[in-house]
Amino acid sequence: MAETRALSAEFGAELVGITDTDDLLDDTVIAACREALKWRGVLLIRGAHFDDDGQLAFSRKFGGEGGTPGGKELSTISMDKKVNRLAEYLKGAFHWHLDDTTSEVPSRATMLTARRLSAEGGGTEFANTYAAYENLSDVERKHYDGLRVVHSFEAAQRKVNPDPTDEELAIWRGVPSHESSLVWQRRDGRRSLVIGATADHIVGMPADESRALLDELLDWATQPRFCYAHEWCVGDAVLWDNTAVLHRALPYDLSSDRMLRRTHIRGLEAWA
Repeated sequence: MAETRALSAEFGAELVGITDTDDLLDDTVIAACREALKWRGVLLIRGAHFDDDGQLAFSRKFGGEGGTPGGKELSTISMDKKVNRLAEYLKGAFHWHLDDTTSEVPSRATMLTARRLSAEGGGTEFANTYAAYENLSDVERKHYDGLRVVHSFEAAQRKVNPDPTDEELAIWRGVPSHESSLVWQRRDGRRSLVIGATADHIVGMPADESRALLDELLDWATQPRFCYAHEWCVGDAVLWDNTAVLHRALPYDLSSDRMLRRTHIRGLEAWA
């Protein structure tokens, strides 16, 4: 029988005692993983040692066809440009963010597996915006409900490259921006904060006031009680709820050969 245990009081779960790929693909194990992820936001499987075929099989069984619209189903996370031609853009991953904020329908979960690691650093930190929203005061919730936020690739890239060339700016702006609710209420009633590095501005709000509000919310959502930091071991697999769990890479030597493999669980619900 599949068993999970909490990673912290507020957040995260670990699958206990199952690492064999065939066992991980068992329907009862998949069901337990889905339930843990739904209520705990992050799921850790230590020592799974998925190869590409195993990771794809798990992702597909976990949530149906994987991948993102127009994207590869299995991708490489590496700062080595020989391994990943988009490595330069990954520098934005050192800032808190959600994936797919500029897409109509976000991935509902993301899965990373550790293949090679840096000698020091390189962990991944997660922050639970379900819990962050639930712990706001009634006055704060009323203030934030109804606000709309515009997300853009440019906003995230400016955090690491504040003075882009005209060519870089054109590439960034080639990715369409997307507007969504600041507080996303799903069909099942759960609410989370749609914030992070891609959050460019609040619709209809003066720029300085908008920036201050977004920064304040991000500081609130990423305080230690809402966070879990994972220190990777080779073979670990981590899944998280991409629609409500912010994540960021922690610093490491960018010349190292750290390499993770990523799959997405295709989303079922559009940003509201």
